[in-house]
Amino acid sequence: MLLSQYTKEFGKNFSIAYPIIAGQVAHLLVALADNIMVGKLGAAALASVSLGNTLIFIALSIGIGFSFAITPLVAEADGKRDINAVKSILQNGMLLCIVNGLLLVILLLLAEPILYKMDQPVEVVELAIPYMRVVAFSLIPLMFFQALKQFSDGLSLTRFAMYATLIANVINIGVNYLLIYGEYGFPRLEVVGAAYGTLISRLLMALLLFLLLLKDNKTRYYFTRTILLSKKKMVSLLNIGLPTALQMFFEVSLFTAAIFLSGVLGTNVQAANQIALNLSAITFMVGVGLSVTATIRVGNQLGSRDHTELIRIARSIFLMALILDVAFAMAFYFGRDLLPQVYIDDPDVIVIASSMLIVAAIFQVSDGIQVVVLGALRGLQDVWVPSLICFVAYACIGFPIAYYFGSADLLGGVGIWIGLLSGLTISAILMYVRFRILSSRLLSC
Repeated sequence: MLLSQYTKEFGKNFSIAYPIIAGQVAHLLVALADNIMVGKLGAAALASVSLGNTLIFIALSIGIGFSFAITPLVAEADGKRDINAVKSILQNGMLLCIVNGLLLVILLLLAEPILYKMDQPVEVVELAIPYMRVVAFSLIPLMFFQALKQFSDGLSLTRFAMYATLIANVINIGVNYLLIYGEYGFPRLEVVGAAYGTLISRLLMALLLFLLLLKDNKTRYYFTRTILLSKKKMVSLLNIGLPTALQMFFEVSLFTAAIFLSGVLGTNVQAANQIALNLSAITFMVGVGLSVTATIRVGNQLGSRDHTELIRIARSIFLMALILDVAFAMAFYFGRDLLPQVYIDDPDVIVIASSMLIVAAIFQVSDGIQVVVLGALRGLQDVWVPSLICFVAYACIGFPIAYYFGSADLLGGVGIWIGLLSGLTISAILMYVRFRILSSRLLSC
């Protein structure tokens, strides 16, 4: 097939992906602002945000994983033009996400003692605990937001979540500035101030998205009072949501382990690790946008049963991701000495972060490809085999390598990132092989 058959889809791919990317990058820019503002308080404060977010990220990965089940089911129903099915998926998905949010808050509060048992610097743990408590409660409005976002994404209406996210996150930066430093008469809460900024912004974000969908002519019907709760739809959501949550859990757990392992090496290594993770997360959000695009477009074609078109569109998204990932890899490599200086002035932390960014540059391609192919598999509602792939790649390969080479006697922080690279590379290869297998099956039907 000619290359033009793939590149001609770039425009439509981008039109769906860019609001998702913008919204996700906005989240991370706020995290960047948090890290910069907290970083001015010192390496211990920056490391405490990193540590406090470890359990938050694990909980969040589970909750968001369940919410991701909404998108492929809505996209398939939309491809079939089944309006009532879309409404039922929305209602069941909202119920599932809100219950998940409540449960995750309880689990996080019960899990606080774990931080004291992870061999982390005491000063970092004491700052991280109150930060984590406040952010934990923000998961309830965030999960409500996620249900609405995944629903609108499934309808290819990705702009609404972007608008809500951008507005809320701009406010978040302002609140952070006031509460971290105690400006204009506000209390100086330092690290906890950043947590309150997150809570306030997530409440606002959920409210804004709900109002936007409620007032739009294309989506207001789905919010009428007719109740379409369905055991069958809930089971479908759980059948996709549970393995998707496991996928995200395995991946996030590997990166969380990297935070703990870096903490064992000292505050400077942990702060450098946080810088490298934050920068990598920004480029990863582009992959997330294309991944959701793959889920939406593949799900639509699955609903219309056009398998040849499904494969062509999926490949166009893979190619688009590969081009962007190569560009990101070059930016990381050539900017490895300058980028850490945005976060912190400590020369020791900058040197460590620079060495980590060399490895981060290499895994840009692996990270981008694995998440985009995973999105396509999710559009096919193939979730259990990818969950097994994630377990093997991250738990059985990535973590042992990070643990072994990340010791102070070997490669230290760089060794931890080599483990991350190994897990992502294995995942990317196996995910693509899985997609090729399923593609062959579809064409033979």
